[in-house]
Amino acid sequence: MDEEFQVLIVDDEPNIRSGLARGLEKEATHIETAGTVNEALDKFDAGDFQLVIADIRLPGDRDGLELISLVQQRKPGTTAIVITAHGTVETAVDAMRRGAFDFITKPVDLNLIRQQIAKAREHHRLQSENRELRDRLAEAGEVSGIVGNCRALQDVLTQIRQVADTDATVLIRGESGTGKELIARAVHDLSNRAGGRFIAVNLGALPETLLESELFGHEQGSFTGASRQKPGCFEQANGGTLFLDEITEIPSKSQVDLLRVLETGHFVRVGGEEVLESDARILSATNRDIQQMVDDGEFREDLFYRLNIVPIEVPPLRQRREDIPLLVDHFLEHFCIRHHRPAKTIHDAAMTQLVGSSWPGNVRQLRNVIERLVVTVGDDTIETRHLPSDLQGSSTSGPSQEATLAEVTEAAEKSAIQSALSANDFHRERTAKSLGVSVRTLHYKMNRYGLH
Repeated sequence: MDEEFQVLIVDDEPNIRSGLARGLEKEATHIETAGTVNEALDKFDAGDFQLVIADIRLPGDRDGLELISLVQQRKPGTTAIVITAHGTVETAVDAMRRGAFDFITKPVDLNLIRQQIAKAREHHRLQSENRELRDRLAEAGEVSGIVGNCRALQDVLTQIRQVADTDATVLIRGESGTGKELIARAVHDLSNRAGGRFIAVNLGALPETLLESELFGHEQGSFTGASRQKPGCFEQANGGTLFLDEITEIPSKSQVDLLRVLETGHFVRVGGEEVLESDARILSATNRDIQQMVDDGEFREDLFYRLNIVPIEVPPLRQRREDIPLLVDHFLEHFCIRHHRPAKTIHDAAMTQLVGSSWPGNVRQLRNVIERLVVTVGDDTIETRHLPSDLQGSSTSGPSQEATLAEVTEAAEKSAIQSALSANDFHRERTAKSLGVSVRTLHYKMNRYGLH
């Protein structure tokens, strides 16, 4: 057995505990047993268990279902199998909602338990591989499709890595088109909740009459057109991440309801009476000056402080011009594949033009421009004449207010070095010769621009 796989068996009957431990000793690298929730938690906290097998009925005030919830809080992603002599559909649903992997009735079939452990081991293996992959991507700066090497973006990536494995609420601020949802997805993908769902809702696109139903769900017949029960975003994101985009567009009444859920974790569907619980991690975003809205009384101060535990500022594209060549190359490759077009390159003059443009629509605007060029330009090389008219001449008549001549020149130089390195398979002597510089100068430039 190559991979570490520890199992904790929790049952109030000693014979069942010892019988399961003996019957499953070949399925695990280490097995511990416990007879109560408190004993189980003590052993769980002291060990490194990948699987918990728990009876529902346990002595004391807390049962096996509560144990499963506590285990998930302490170590999200731990696999749990519930066993019971009193199985009902309602109990099974409750167990699954709390994070159970399977629900098995007594008398226990050892072969069935072994089959489920094999599935649990495979599930754990895939989770471990995904975590390792996310870690490698994070170390390389390639987080959830985020492209760029500039200092401002690297600072954002550092914040993402610092906050991802916590449950802290994050408020992402930045202009429209800067990629705020991409940042939110990166936080989710690098977190312990990556196996759960990522639910994104644009609050600015919802009329006030539907907002409460969208967030909290509704019961059948609760209003005209409610032909069936519908879970809301908080239910759908349970155990995962809920991303509330354009949070500043939420009306005053809904701000109160949202604050209550954030503070208690409890809510009620529209037209319902049952109090439900959500363990969704909350991320939000806005392109407005939310602090000014608080000062003006347009946004609740207590809700702002509850959402703004960790603020992340996403820089506009004009503040990360050195990333534009990387983004252009990335989008060129992506859209050529997507639209079944031959690979295209971009002329240095056209790249310089793109680097010097103002990009009021940020990365989204750049992405749309490159997609249009991939679709409409028949040549293998995209030149300045192919660029949209609003981009032609925007940066060649002189330095713009937002881009100095040094910034444009450096970005073009970096792009040229990148292209030469790629064309020469990163062979430094050949690259330096093709660029007409010494190897020492090339090495200096590569260090300066992070081209390794």
